[in-house]
Amino acid sequence: MDISFLDAKGIDTRTGIEFTGDKEKYISALKRYFNGFEDNSRKISELYEKGDMDNYSITVHALKSNSKMVGAMALADFFEKLEIASREGGITYVRENHNKMLDAYRDFTELIRPIGEADVAPPADEISAKRAKEIVSELLEALDDFDDEKSKDLAGKLSGYPFRLTQKDLLTKAIKLIDDFMYDDAAGIIKEISETIE
Repeated sequence: MDISFLDAKGIDTRTGIEFTGDKEKYISALKRYFNGFEDNSRKISELYEKGDMDNYSITVHALKSNSKMVGAMALADFFEKLEIASREGGITYVRENHNKMLDAYRDFTELIRPIGEADVAPPADEISAKRAKEIVSELLEALDDFDDEKSKDLAGKLSGYPFRLTQKDLLTKAIKLIDDFMYDDAAGIIKEISETIE
């Protein structure tokens, strides 16, 4: 699939490919980004309307990470500014920029519509949310049993789930903890990132 039209619009596809692993995974990440737009924009609008700045901040943080992962750096920067403002009580900035952010978010989603609607199979090593939850369950059991080899194997398989950047970093940390025989600490991280599997 040709993605050069994204570069022409200022999207950093090279960074997106680096973050996701390869072009096939990048395209898969763009499809997921596209598919998440309706739910995410509705959620963030509801939080804004309620004035729930704590959860608004958490949601724009996730959108910032997701945008960065697909190379939408200007949009990621916009989300980051809203994250900081909502976290630090800058409600005036949020009010002035919330609708502008939604417009920018919608514009990017429309830009990637050809990819989002394309009939493209997910990468061969990408696992579903259902399989990721099964692996988490098996992995926690293996960690509880101090089964080093099985834990390493399952953690490797779990890396096939398309986590956001923050969770990918945490999984890498958990794998390092398994290598260092720190199973309880690794289990704590695995439990934390398992909550993001949807």
